[in-house]
Amino acid sequence: MNESYYVGARQNVGTLVAERTFVSKVYAWMSLGLVATALVAAYVAFNPKLAKLIIGNQIMFFGIIIAELLLVMAIGGLIKSMSSATATALFIAYSILNGLTLSVIFLAYTIGSVATVFFICAGLFGTMSAVGFMTKMDLTSMGGLLSMAVIGLVVAMLVNLFLKSNMMDLIVSAIGVLVFVGLTAYDAQKIKLMSNASMDGESERKAAICGALALYLDFINLFLFLLRLFGRRR
Repeated sequence: MNESYYVGARQNVGTLVAERTFVSKVYAWMSLGLVATALVAAYVAFNPKLAKLIIGNQIMFFGIIIAELLLVMAIGGLIKSMSSATATALFIAYSILNGLTLSVIFLAYTIGSVATVFFICAGLFGTMSAVGFMTKMDLTSMGGLLSMAVIGLVVAMLVNLFLKSNMMDLIVSAIGVLVFVGLTAYDAQKIKLMSNASMDGESERKAAICGALALYLDFINLFLFLLRLFGRRR
């Protein structure tokens, strides 16, 4: 075999290693965010005074939600102008704040059902991530449709706050699961494509944080919709 074959083989191996390194960083940051959220949520839920301070105070509770939205918009919209350290700090801050608001699930649902749904969610999330990485189909167009579907879900949930329809809640939750199952595959493929881009260390770190945030949001929303469907309330 000629020398060009070996050069090409070494380049392919190098590309594969770089891809796996980047993807592992994305999932490591996502996992760290999920762990931070879970620990904070559990700590608040099992601390009655703190739970009452956060969940029992509507101004504080909704203030935290607004802060979360601002952090997500900051990471998504200003990532190019901020340092990787700032992006990382904002991601961790968002994970912690999300833990404060999600502590309510430990009070609303039994611990056993929360644990069961978590493992179901983890299995489904892992499966769809693998699909996103392995499929040869371009999921770009699907991502746009699913993003519009998320807006529709938000509107439907707001409407149902007034209607209080159990049937509508069930339908919205089922559609929500399907939407975030699809988004998980879409974001996984997008991260795979990002790993092939030429980036310096700083840009790669910021790209990893963006990818981690996207997957984190997919996991959290998939978990919440599954919990609405299969969770056992106290």
